[in-house]
Amino acid sequence: MIDDPMDRIAAALERISPPPLQAPDFDAAGAFVWHTGPDHLAPVHKVSKVDLELLIGVDRARDTLLANTTQFAAGLPANNALLWGARGMGKSSLVKAIHAHVHASHENLRIVELQREDLPSVGRLLGLLRDAPQRFILFCDDLSFGHDDAHYKSLKAVLDGGIEGRPDNVVLYATSNRRHLMPRDMIENERGSAINPAEAVEEKVSLSDRFGLWLGFHPCDQQQYLEMIRGYCDAHGVSIDDHTLHAEAIEWQATRGSRSGRVAWQYFVDLAGRQGVTL
Repeated sequence: MIDDPMDRIAAALERISPPPLQAPDFDAAGAFVWHTGPDHLAPVHKVSKVDLELLIGVDRARDTLLANTTQFAAGLPANNALLWGARGMGKSSLVKAIHAHVHASHENLRIVELQREDLPSVGRLLGLLRDAPQRFILFCDDLSFGHDDAHYKSLKAVLDGGIEGRPDNVVLYATSNRRHLMPRDMIENERGSAINPAEAVEEKVSLSDRFGLWLGFHPCDQQQYLEMIRGYCDAHGVSIDDHTLHAEAIEWQATRGSRSGRVAWQYFVDLAGRQGVTL
């Protein structure tokens, strides 16, 4: 029993102020997901990914990001990277495939997924990673900002690092459908309503300038779309003649009203299911 009022106050403060978070065992897995409330890094033992060679039509982005990641894993300087452009063209898949490919030869490389809504906690996350001997890709998928969204200020802690600087063992890879991470009408509204339009836009638009690598992803053509599907078929042992594949795949894209790597995979999943092939 605690009789002293000061002891009771101290005990109450300990309950509402938990001890500093301890870093997890980073050797337990090659990938982690950052969660808040309470803060913790959850290991991911099986990452959802595709093989690097199955990503068709993104050769330039693949080669550039692979070189940057290999440098980083080897302890050399590397840039933060923004993968932007057409939806469904493999931005997220490329990041995960690159990590798996480089991790095979550099076992010190880890990937940590950070949700956009958890950006305000990024300072606490960096505190856990800063002194670890491993190298970390901080991965933020589908990053974008809307009206009155101040989360972008938290992102500067990763890109610029504040007074401490970004940890040498951390690099940020983000994906977005928007080159400047925000809708064009938001930029125009800022210009139209501000006392100094240029300054109003500069703070938010310049955020994307802080990424050393901008890798653009553009819609694929029909030949690339068909090559993607053929690649999936060959990799998973699905047999289909070219004439049937072309006819079915083109009809599939017509019903979807779009053509992308995601649509190619969705058709392939349907094809594999019809043929009784497990993936």
